[in-house]
Amino acid sequence: MISADIDLSIASEMATNNNSNLKNLSDEKPVLLVFLRHFGCVFCKEAMADLSKLKSEIFNKNFQLAFVHMAENEIAEKYLNNFGLGDCVHISDPDCKFYTAFRLTKGSFSQLYGLQTWIRGFSKDLNDYKLEKAKQLGDSTQMPGIFIIYKGTITQHYIHKFAADRPDYLALMDSCEIN
Repeated sequence: MISADIDLSIASEMATNNNSNLKNLSDEKPVLLVFLRHFGCVFCKEAMADLSKLKSEIFNKNFQLAFVHMAENEIAEKYLNNFGLGDCVHISDPDCKFYTAFRLTKGSFSQLYGLQTWIRGFSKDLNDYKLEKAKQLGDSTQMPGIFIIYKGTITQHYIHKFAADRPDYLALMDSCEIN
């Protein structure tokens, strides 16, 4: 199981934009920690739109929503604000130190550009999202992932198999056991 391989002592190093860290957040309440790809990715934009629509349900379930990204905080805040997520905490990781610690890898050709990704990328549901390529938005080869962390333990996780995966965030939250 991947969560057993992750040393969560790194959580105290994961400084948030609001002068806290992941360890402190997860000691207070469960954290839905979303590792984004890059802000120019249409699937990343779709994920932010999905989470924006679910934000009140996430908060009503007493979860903290937090993002990890590879951009500078000012750039991240612009994108998060555009999706109504400006009040969510986020963690900047331009060197992908935290992505690596959580065992999130660079994508293979088929994960990033395979048929399944192309089909989803051209779906009409994603027409509102424009692909942007710029180094300051993050590494376009990085794969995303989602972790639910509570009191120093990963209680549930979702590791994307393809860049185009669209996880069910509420089902993921409902499936974890929080004491």
